Amino acid sequence: MEITLTFGIALLVALVGVIPPGLLNMTAAKISIKDGHSRGLIFSIGVCLIVIFQTLIALVFAKYLSNHPEVVDILQRVAFVLFVLITVYFLLIAKKTDKPDVESNVKSKKSRFFQGLLLSALNVFPIPYQAYIAITFVTFKWIKLDLVGITSYVAGAATGTFVMLYIYVFFFEKINSKKIKSPRGMNVTIGIITCVISIITLINIIK
Repeated sequence: MEITLTFGIALLVALVGVIPPGLLNMTAAKISIKDGHSRGLIFSIGVCLIVIFQTLIALVFAKYLSNHPEVVDILQRVAFVLFVLITVYFLLIAKKTDKPDVESNVKSKKSRFFQGLLLSALNVFPIPYQAYIAITFVTFKWIKLDLVGITSYVAGAATGTFVMLYIYVFFFEKINSKKIKSPRGMNVTIGIITCVISIITLINIIK
């Protein structure tokens, strides 16, 4: 049961992290449209391989922090303020969400794989994001950072990332014709996500 819960939490956390249009998912979508679905998936596999290593680093960092509660206490307060500011920005201030315009003349599947590795390696956001989320759920005692727990979490994070990239690869045209074309709608979605994280953080601080 613990393995399933840990896997499910990591999968959902990764899905949330990749939902907003960004460099990786938009690139996967554009590759799919330009070169076909198979190359989009090859790119996604490259991305997920790096995500595995990034999640491992994040969990090692989270495990260290779990043994130093005084540091976690400070980081939670800082994170709470940051998430509140981000929520306010996306719900009240942001007017539009710019979509990254990524053009590439790379054609081969091998090149798309390495392109996924490179762009994912340049995107270091998953490390602090996963570390903070992992610490939060460890505090709630929903997950454990032992060997089995870490393995399950890493597998869930990689799966969640791939699932969302898969959705962008195969269903981008339908998504693009609806919600993703509305900057305001996407800003609200991101704002709600950060608002939920802010509430969880506040509850954790109070406890």
